[in-house]
Amino acid sequence: MIPAHSPLTPENWLRDLFDAQAVRDGAVIRRKARDIERYAGMDRFLAEVRRRGFQVAENSGQIVIFCNRAQGRWLTGPPAGLRALSLQESGT
Repeated sequence: MIPAHSPLTPENWLRDLFDAQAVRDGAVIRRKARDIERYAGMDRFLAEVRRRGFQVAENSGQIVIFCNRAQGRWLTGPPAGLRALSLQESGT
């Protein structure tokens, strides 16, 4: 989480993240998972993503947020054995 002496609150960080032009345009944004955890907390972040109806993916410590409600699809097909995890299964 954010150091106690920081003026940046989790709410301000999330507001700044989701106020980006890319979000307004329905595009894609990316952040490091450790930064999300540090500045807002993963649970709070995921709650905001769900509230907005967005989708999010994680790969190698990077969080990719699809800032629209469109259904995504793998162009190459998901790797064998890959399936979506529930929040409970993913530990978040």
